[in-house]
Amino acid sequence: MTTIESAPMAWRTRDIVVTAVIAVAFGVFFWAFGFAWSALGWMGPAQNVLYGAWLLPAIVAPLIVRKPGAALFAELVAASLSALLGSQWSVDTILSGAMQGGAAELVFLAVRYRNWSLPVIAAASLAASAAAFVHDWLIYYPTWDATALAVLAAFMAVSGVILLPLVARAIVGALRQAGVLEGFPS
Repeated sequence: MTTIESAPMAWRTRDIVVTAVIAVAFGVFFWAFGFAWSALGWMGPAQNVLYGAWLLPAIVAPLIVRKPGAALFAELVAASLSALLGSQWSVDTILSGAMQGGAAELVFLAVRYRNWSLPVIAAASLAASAAAFVHDWLIYYPTWDATALAVLAAFMAVSGVILLPLVARAIVGALRQAGVLEGFPS
């Protein structure tokens, strides 16, 4: 993967369509993954080591299209579709998606959408995880004590900084190898 490159910032129709397709695919995945997530509730806070699955569109889409707004667009559309399909978290899914995609977007913006190295991807993933933590803390866990919140945050951070970047890069690599990313810089 190229670390530094310059790419035109204007969105092509192809960029919009591909980002939308990524978002729709993940929106359906989110809806289905919600059932698995609920079934894994017995794991307690350790369940959150899998949290990065909810953040994949915010990393996969920008890795492919490399345009401003790709993280926010993909995560927001995926979350919205998930809510429309009947996510157990209802419309709150949309707020969560906006926060997660927006946080990843800020990291890509900080490097002016030109650095796609693993450390930048990991930072964007960690930022999305941090936004997810803040959202979930305020909405679902406002009465938890500091120790329980720290454990939750640690599991989410591991998911964000280790699992999410590796899975996102693997997805993009598989798509590239399949030949479906021709015409994209990824």
